[in-house]
Order: sequence, then structure tokens, then C-alpha cells
Amino acid sequence: MNVLLGNRIKALRNAKGYTQEQLAEQLGVSRQKYARIENGTNSITLDILSKVADILDVTVGDITRVLDETPAVAYRAGDGDGSCDKIFDMLDLFYANKHLYAKIRQKELM
Repeated sequence: MNVLLGNRIKALRNAKGYTQEQLAEQLGVSRQKYARIENGTNSITLDILSKVADILDVTVGDITRVLDETPAVAYRAGDGDGSCDKIFDMLDLFYANKHLYAKIRQKELM
């Protein structure tokens, strides 16, 4: 999941003509930390995701849409790449950011 989001953010960043350094500076993080988000090494919090969306002038949904495009069959195929770990990571991220997500949705609806 982190790789999918990172790739999507990278594509949106490139489309806007930003460098990693420029985006990292606007986020208030080091370029290295930002690069780890893009390559999927670091998990992305909903707070950072929201800030990235604001900087790139897109919605959080525009970034996370890539998760909906991923076939669910890949998790059932038993491809031996830690599918259960991916599911647990997704659940952890969901519960860790549930409250923040509600705030962002309320802000978007205003």
C-alpha cells in the first residue's frame, strides 16, 4: 500500500513540476524522509497525506484512488509476498488516522 501511494504522489509531484526537495521543504521534512515516503519505505500518515494534497492542489481522494484501482485478487492469490502484512498495515493505518480523517472530511465538506 505504501508503494502504491508513494508512486501516485511521485506521479502527481512530477506532473506539477515539483522536485522532491521543494515538496519536502513545503512539508517541513527532510528530502530523505520525503523520498522514503515516495518509495514506500515510510508509512504516510493522513496528516502528511493531507498536506501533500494541499501542496499539489489535489484532494486526498485523488491520491488514494490508486488503492481502489488495485485488484483485491492480489491479496487472495497467496503470492507469498506478505499479503497478510499488507492487510494489517492497511488496518493499522486506518485506525491510526480515523479521527484525523473525520476532521479532513468535515473540512472538505465546508
